[in-house]
Amino acid sequence: MKLSDFDFDLPKSLIAQYPHKKRTGSKLLVAGESFVDTIFSQLGKFLHPNDLLILNDTKVIPARLYAQKASGGKVEVLVERIIDKLEATAMIKSSRAPKIGSYIVLENGQRAQVVNKSSGLYNLIFDTNSIFGLLDKIGHIPLPPYIERGDEKQDIDRYQTVYAKKDGAIAAPTAGLHFDNALLSELTKSGIKHDFVTLHVGAGTFQPVKTEEIENHRMHSEYFEVNQGTIEKIKNTKASGGRVVAVGTTAVRTLESIAMHKDITAKKGETDIFIYPGYKFRIVDAMITNFHLPKSSLLMLVSAFVGHEKMIQIYRHAVKKEYRFFSYGDAMLIEKKL
Repeated sequence: MKLSDFDFDLPKSLIAQYPHKKRTGSKLLVAGESFVDTIFSQLGKFLHPNDLLILNDTKVIPARLYAQKASGGKVEVLVERIIDKLEATAMIKSSRAPKIGSYIVLENGQRAQVVNKSSGLYNLIFDTNSIFGLLDKIGHIPLPPYIERGDEKQDIDRYQTVYAKKDGAIAAPTAGLHFDNALLSELTKSGIKHDFVTLHVGAGTFQPVKTEEIENHRMHSEYFEVNQGTIEKIKNTKASGGRVVAVGTTAVRTLESIAMHKDITAKKGETDIFIYPGYKFRIVDAMITNFHLPKSSLLMLVSAFVGHEKMIQIYRHAVKKEYRFFSYGDAMLIEKKL
């Protein structure tokens, strides 16, 4: 398929700049044979007692740093991955690309040296005992570029799932932002189980697909973990006739990454899986996800899951009904095309 097959007109007014005042108050589109417009708090009505929700427990780190070059020019650093206590890979935005060996000066006066560049990412050595500690002191929540405002105090809480546990993401697994502890408890009492995987969402999640032949696109690699207890719950759910419901495209990509091997077992490592139409899903039966960017790999994943024609119908309906789009937007519940 062509990149142009995944384009659509989206009024700017539908791009959510702030979260809904209540997590479960967002709208939910249930896109089965017919479309149902409801509220996320009603999710349980559309799940089955034997279903298993798979949630991504990654935790967003305050990965954006404001700095300046030693020469004085302004610099914005987005930490992509922390390698050890002193070293990290990062994206750097400045009027001129920093030179290898040069220093940038952070807001608190500490420095970081640019030591390498590879595949668009810089390697930085920080003058600190702990990069995590440094980010906690002066880092900013890395809101995505389509949220056209600076981070605010409420984003510390709201751009984070209530079950976030493992530090490492620079973007939230946004489908999970609609859950609160009360809803998870309510679903559990109804016989709808949940468990966790981890995928540390990287900057590549916002990278547009630029190749007209979409199969030529290459995803950035991201770290993931799935433990054996989760594997057993998935197998038991399948055996009992329940559905594996992935909460977000990151959970989908994590589960389908472990399904690439004949034996589905616990695994941790790197994945650059790119799911687009023609892909055969092996684990995920249903998905909860937000509404995605035009021409994005995430939109292609949704198209692979429900079929291209159904995806187009869903997005036309969402625009017509004025659903809110992207990270702080509304959600949909969709089932795999048989």
